[in-house]
Amino acid sequence: MLLVLILSVVVAAVDYILKLLVINNLKPVGTVEVIPGLFSLKYVENKGAAFGMLSDARWIFIAFTIVIIIALIIIMIRKNINSKLFNIAAILIIGGGIGNLIDRIFYGYVVDYLSISFFPPVCNFADYCITIGAVLMVIYLLFFSDFIKKDKKND
Repeated sequence: MLLVLILSVVVAAVDYILKLLVINNLKPVGTVEVIPGLFSLKYVENKGAAFGMLSDARWIFIAFTIVIIIALIIIMIRKNINSKLFNIAAILIIGGGIGNLIDRIFYGYVVDYLSISFFPPVCNFADYCITIGAVLMVIYLLFFSDFIKKDKKND
C-alpha cells in the first residue's frame, strides 16, 4: 500500500510539473498546433467538471475528490487487495485526483491543455490518469474480483 501511495504522489507531481510548464509557456500564447487538424496544446482554465459542467461548484469537486481518495485508501487498508490491476487503477485515480485537487484548491480552476480534434473537451494529464484508472478499476471489479460473484451468490 505504501508503494501505491508513493506512486500516486509521483503521478500528482508529474501532473503538477506539466501544469507549471503549461502555465509558464502555453498560457502566454494560448494554443500551439502539434499535429495540424488532430492534436494541439490549448490553455484552458476549467472551473467545472468534464465539458465545463457545474461551473463554479469548486467546493463540491474538492469534497468529492477527497471522499474518493479516502475511500480508495480505506478499501486498500481493509481489503488488503494484492492485485496489480487494482493497484495501478488506484495509483492513477488517486494521483490524478490529487493533481486536479491541487489546482482547485490553489487556483479555483483546473488547468487543461490537451486538445484532440475528435474529442471536444480540453483535458490534462490528471484527467487521463483518472479516466484510465476508472476503466481499469471497472475491469478489475467485473473480471478479477469477487465483487460480482458475491452479489450473484446472494441472489
